[in-house]
Amino acid sequence: MDDDKLYPIGDVARRTGLSVSAVRFYSDAGIIAPTGHTGAGYRLYDVHAIARLELVRTLRELDASLDDIRRLVAGETTLRDLATAHLALVERQARGLRARRAVLRTIVRQHTEAEQVSLMHKLVSMSDDDRDRLVDEFWNEVGDGLDVHPAFVERLRAMRPRLPDEPTTGQLEAWIELADLMRDDGFRRSVRDHLRDTYSNDQGRLMTSPRMLDSIDERAAIMEEAQAARLAGVPVDSPRARDIAGRFLASTAEAVGQHDLAELRPRLAANLLVAKELHHTALAEDEDRFTGTHGRYLSLVATINGTAGDDGVPVPYEWLAAALEASGG
Repeated sequence: MDDDKLYPIGDVARRTGLSVSAVRFYSDAGIIAPTGHTGAGYRLYDVHAIARLELVRTLRELDASLDDIRRLVAGETTLRDLATAHLALVERQARGLRARRAVLRTIVRQHTEAEQVSLMHKLVSMSDDDRDRLVDEFWNEVGDGLDVHPAFVERLRAMRPRLPDEPTTGQLEAWIELADLMRDDGFRRSVRDHLRDTYSNDQGRLMTSPRMLDSIDERAAIMEEAQAARLAGVPVDSPRARDIAGRFLASTAEAVGQHDLAELRPRLAANLLVAKELHHTALAEDEDRFTGTHGRYLSLVATINGTAGDDGVPVPYEWLAAALEASGG
């Protein structure tokens, strides 16, 4: 287009995709004034005015308000500032839509009574502080009377949901289910009963003592290193394997108060092989109860936190047992 040429309103409408009435409206609203007029008083626009009208059309399609557009055209704000402010608004609206979609999908997926709809909407609209209070109330009741060291309950309490600022629909749906479960007296009792039966005994109290938990954390890191070595094909009689086995032996010895490493080494190697069988047996026997109680809590937390599918590092029982035996030679 010629920079010096003036175009009648009909041409302007065709070039911008606006209606003639819309071009007139933006002129009358003081947003984009015509460049000039014909002798008969008809409006004329140059290429710069047409470009601004095209921008106005784009911004209106992005739901920018007339006041914001007027401020932009008047030079009271920049396009970047306008876009930044509008982006924040759109993102808030998007979060609201995701929350509504999660509620609606939950209603469609399951039989939902009318009075539950309001509750579900409140659950997805909770603030971070509200969510923390609900989790604290849940663990206060679940941990009450649990005959284990308080540090273990705090450890359980620390595994809590952290809904991200931009949650997916799946994360919101998981939060709806988890929040509903944590408010349910029956679920609280079932989790407390499962934890009590599992840990409120001599063996359980030993396993949940601070000293043993710290040792478990240390050995978990060694287990991760051992698993990586096994997957990399590191020989069990190599210097690296001996180093890993030695640190695992020392950590275990400290945890159980055993100072004779030479005597402990073959027992620990044998116990690893026994533990492999016991682990699979225990999982099979306790799977249903765990899955429906504490396991369900952990599964939903993992979905909410975006860590679902991360089942931890498998224990390389056989490789580590062989490395222990080789290190004693």
